[in-house]
Amino acid sequence: MKKENLLNWIELSESALSKNLKSLAHFAGQRIIAVSVKANAYGHGLSEIIVLLNRHKRIDYITVHSLDEAIEARQVGWKRQIMVLGPIAKELLKEVFEYNLEPTIFDLNTLRQLGKLSNKYKKHLRTHIKLETGTNRQGVTEDELSKFAKVYKRSPYLKKPYGAGTHFANIEDTTNHEYAEYQLQNFNRLIKKLESLKIKPEVRHTASSAALILFDKTRFEMVRPGISVYGHWPSKETYLSHQQKGGNTNLFQPVLAWKTRITQLKNIKADEFIGYGCTYRTTKPIKLGILPVGYYDGYSRALSNTAYVLIHSRRAPVRGRICMNLMMVDVTDIKGVKLADEVTLIGRSKNDAVTAEQLGGWSGTINYEVLARISPKIPRLIV
Repeated sequence: MKKENLLNWIELSESALSKNLKSLAHFAGQRIIAVSVKANAYGHGLSEIIVLLNRHKRIDYITVHSLDEAIEARQVGWKRQIMVLGPIAKELLKEVFEYNLEPTIFDLNTLRQLGKLSNKYKKHLRTHIKLETGTNRQGVTEDELSKFAKVYKRSPYLKKPYGAGTHFANIEDTTNHEYAEYQLQNFNRLIKKLESLKIKPEVRHTASSAALILFDKTRFEMVRPGISVYGHWPSKETYLSHQQKGGNTNLFQPVLAWKTRITQLKNIKADEFIGYGCTYRTTKPIKLGILPVGYYDGYSRALSNTAYVLIHSRRAPVRGRICMNLMMVDVTDIKGVKLADEVTLIGRSKNDAVTAEQLGGWSGTINYEVLARISPKIPRLIV
């Protein structure tokens, strides 16, 4: 598909992804690297990212949230390991064996059912037990571990979890990492508990992007980078913490750029309203560009009258409310604007850029959400 024929598209930089993976591999050393591709590869497009990851032999695993994501990854050619982080419906657990997946265990009934299926199929199954260390989301508490151990040991094809992991609650949002240290202590104590129950896992994994960058002691045998694979710092605090330690801050380059085109130009008189709700009123004659992108596509309505886009490398402010399928920008001061001109919604245009971090700040959210909410229906092009 040629971008010349598109009105709304995503460009994915293969060279940027390679740079990011190289930076993360430096931190990981010889540890197993499990790249997160959940949420449509953080909005980048799961199938396209799988194509690119297949070219990197250093990547051992991908992690997904759902069974659907795991199956899609297999269907587009991922033959290496897949860890499923989220729940799987009881009726679909047989798919774990069919697609050679490694489920995350946090529910006793799921473990029992997997034990029965592994016995039925006479297949060994790698599982990863999720330990509750203080995030209070998915996870097995210390009091529950003995029940899980009994189920593991009853099945000759399970025996014990292959991996054990946890998620940090507050490793990105602050430069004070006392709570992360507390969770790490809990994790290490629970690992000892697993050992005493005779189900000690072979690999441990706690390191998200922030933990991988900042703390060697969180890396264990496996690491699970997510957003930094795609060229974004997990937070300003992660960036500052790394910078304060004297670390190189030129580690990552955004993989994704989001583009559209001008589909209409119109001259608006002074004292006219623009868009729904009459939230913007002109004070002078302006030229308006109409873009075929709206909140249905993932461009947040919270960016109304706040954000800007780039046209001819110049800033064009958003005017009026973001519509479901359309948005309006002021192109009055940009010379030579014409129909079908390329517009950058996210990405760099010569000496200026619009970042996911900026859009997140303007709309009161984070770069993760900005990226993950981009519609999967928008074509993704590898460049």
